[in-house]
Amino acid sequence: MAEEPHPQVVEILERMEALPSLHELSTEDARAQYDELRAGQEGEPVESVADRSVPGPDGEIPIRHYHVADEPRPVLVYYHGGGFVIGNRDTHDPICRALANATGYHVVSVEYRLAPEHPFPAPMEDAYAATEWVADNADAVDGTGSLVVAGDSAGGNLAAGVALLARDYDGPEIARQLLVHPVVSAEFQEFESYEENGEGYLLETETRQWFAERYLDSRLHARNEYRAQLLVDEYDGLPPATVLTAGFDPLRDEGNRYADRLAADGVDVAHREYGDMIHGFLGLLDMVDAAEEAIEWLASTVPDPDPDLGS
Repeated sequence: MAEEPHPQVVEILERMEALPSLHELSTEDARAQYDELRAGQEGEPVESVADRSVPGPDGEIPIRHYHVADEPRPVLVYYHGGGFVIGNRDTHDPICRALANATGYHVVSVEYRLAPEHPFPAPMEDAYAATEWVADNADAVDGTGSLVVAGDSAGGNLAAGVALLARDYDGPEIARQLLVHPVVSAEFQEFESYEENGEGYLLETETRQWFAERYLDSRLHARNEYRAQLLVDEYDGLPPATVLTAGFDPLRDEGNRYADRLAADGVDVAHREYGDMIHGFLGLLDMVDAAEEAIEWLASTVPDPDPDLGS
């Protein structure tokens, strides 16, 4: 890990000092602040973009389909970050556009229900239902049938959980899981990076706790391994994984631990830590050079969308 964050990150952190931390706000104000911060980013052009909804366990689930080419391609299903409380299709639109272009995959972004209105397991149920729909309706999204799941932070948690559910319940075949600084621990687990990076690096300890209090409405869920994937006993049979972590992220150590645990159980793992980056840096595509490099690295780990022609 680097001794200090990259200068581009330091500049962003200095600008953010004027804003209140999310845990100091109401849920509504936290969502509004996050939406406003993300609103200024302009994403890359893709072939076409269409919003629609698909059936879910408790009503329709909004999705956004990024059509990268006028032909069938593998599909990458993306779950946005935001602590299960904030974020939506719009806040992560630039990431999805960049991944579509870099991978050559069609991308489906899932706008799952959010806590505290819809605590666990509602977001996971939506993520899994949307993924099943994409797998069962490949023609509707010009898919070839090959499927990758991906997400950042809370979305990385959902991607890991979807992969586990698919393994355990004979669900969709998943070619790879892309986990970007994922949340994979339970609240009672502790890591050095929580202390090292718990204040001053965008995602703070109090903010993590604020998210967790809204996501879990019962302690009975604390040991649910589909929510805290580090509690799983065996990882064999899971799809290959790509795990990206950041050096100045409180979630660094749990993401690194998850990559190690997967590899120890025979799962093919590509793991890279960006030592001078902070949590959420992938969403800073127009401000941090490493974000674009990370998109390209993530794309390099997925199967070729067209083995005959190349990506």
